[in-house]
Amino acid sequence: MTHPADAEARRAVAPVICYPVETLPVPDMALYGAARDTLTKTGEVTVPPREARTFHVPAGHFFRITSVEGAQVGDLNLHNAHDLSERFYSGKTRALHGTHITTGERMWSSFPHLRPMATVTHDTLNWYGIDDFGGSVHDVIGTRCDPYTHTLLSDGGQYHHCCHSNLTRALADHMGVPRSDAEPLVHDVLNVFMCTGFTRDTGQYFMKASPVRPGDYIEFFAEIDLLGNLSACPGGDCSSEHSSDAAACHPLLVEVFAPAEGSLAGWQSPPVSRYDRTHGA
Repeated sequence: MTHPADAEARRAVAPVICYPVETLPVPDMALYGAARDTLTKTGEVTVPPREARTFHVPAGHFFRITSVEGAQVGDLNLHNAHDLSERFYSGKTRALHGTHITTGERMWSSFPHLRPMATVTHDTLNWYGIDDFGGSVHDVIGTRCDPYTHTLLSDGGQYHHCCHSNLTRALADHMGVPRSDAEPLVHDVLNVFMCTGFTRDTGQYFMKASPVRPGDYIEFFAEIDLLGNLSACPGGDCSSEHSSDAAACHPLLVEVFAPAEGSLAGWQSPPVSRYDRTHGA
């Protein structure tokens, strides 16, 4: 292939940040921090290996996902507990915060709502940063392991414990509906504890062994009433493969905490987007 004479000049053009976030609403981390000091545990759910479980978090409460037995990644869906069509929007979260999220960053909801659903208040892996391979932790770039891609890449192989299927089963059980009705509500995830990036030479999505260890956790503040759905990925720590029974897998613990009454004085659940939805003439 012939390269144009100005190829290097074109490559050298400086990038421009698509969404400058200086005007993005900033969470009151000091208020959340003070509320964290008053927390009382109100419930917990253990997510078995290669399965998913749902859980509820009222607005103004906290929830924590913890590695309890061994290195394990999880795939997290969030819905508005009162309107399941409002759900986590990984693409817009990625556009606003980057490929991976950590303390002080938020999980945003889908159109037409586009508001914070949850704010990360604590992350024991925030020391990891970006490694020499370009990898980081808690990604919003991977969609979730699913049986459709598995079947495509394995020439027809069937595997039913991919995170997509796990989330589908758990949501169907929660809703009391057939899996075919629940599946369209399953959406792209926050890959909790998963260490991922893109290769520098081919631009391919990669995973590597998660740095998570028992006792590590990521904690969130629920900005609205939430229905959570978490899958303990069949890839375990995702050091070699996913969508199989070969990897060592472990449970994940979800805990919900209530702050003391009055500890969130002045906080309000965020409203939906102010866009008028007329979409022009």
